[in-house]
Amino acid sequence: MNLRAQMRMLQDGRRLHLHDGPIDLIVECFGAVSEVRLAYDAACARFVLILDELCTELTILRQQCYADSEWPQGSVARRMFAAVLPYASENFITPMAAVAGSVAEEILATMTNAAELSRAYVNNGGDIAIHLREGEKFVVGMVERPDRPSLFGTLTISSDQPARGMATSGWRGRSFSLGIADVVTVLADRASAADAAATIIANAVDLPRHPAIVRVPARELAPDSDLGDRLVTQAVGALTQNEIDTALQSGIRTAERLRKIGLIRASALSLCGETRLAGAASDKSISSAMHERSLVHA
Repeated sequence: MNLRAQMRMLQDGRRLHLHDGPIDLIVECFGAVSEVRLAYDAACARFVLILDELCTELTILRQQCYADSEWPQGSVARRMFAAVLPYASENFITPMAAVAGSVAEEILATMTNAAELSRAYVNNGGDIAIHLREGEKFVVGMVERPDRPSLFGTLTISSDQPARGMATSGWRGRSFSLGIADVVTVLADRASAADAAATIIANAVDLPRHPAIVRVPARELAPDSDLGDRLVTQAVGALTQNEIDTALQSGIRTAERLRKIGLIRASALSLCGETRLAGAASDKSISSAMHERSLVHA
């Protein structure tokens, strides 16, 4: 029996906090009181099992993904594998690149299967799975630096759009990055897909061998890291405007390619106070984000 998991309602009486080891979720549901209660009970029952399930398959989940790799067995692990598989032929990537989004997605699916909800979200450290019934929407804040949050705009996700997941990645975040983006925010149809894509795009925002960028082997920082001896970014020094533009443009090219083949809907890339958008022309919710300054709200 899992005695580690912590589950409690926050002081506002609306949001549920679920914590177990590296998993830290904020959950909020909207609907009839009885339905919200059913959803939260289901979320708690599922949550206590997730980390142990993942740990039983860590060997597979930390290995580089290939087209012919063995699929894991657990439902969260399979979500992770499916999310990274499109990148396996051209990139180094492991299923761990989609773990946060996949966990959020699993808890959301558990709740919507158990209860009738008008809206719901599961936020796993910035990787968010979203449920919307017809006519509903969420407004989500966007930050330039996760280590020093500063809201630069908002993103509206409405029921008439296909996107139901968003994720962030970057060298300043809670996980390692091969690139130098402060933060990359991705909007996709599923949270797991957004998570994997954010990793790939953030890695592409880069200036290889630049002397102002400090990189160290991932294994030196975390001996069990799935990145092994690959160099991860630990500091980004002063860059010229031209260098910032070059790095961001590299990420934009990757983001636009992923958008054109349907893996993402849109993305925002930030580096040294500069932000670039991919997919803005076809997604009004993203294109307006740069001009809005309201606080994040439901």
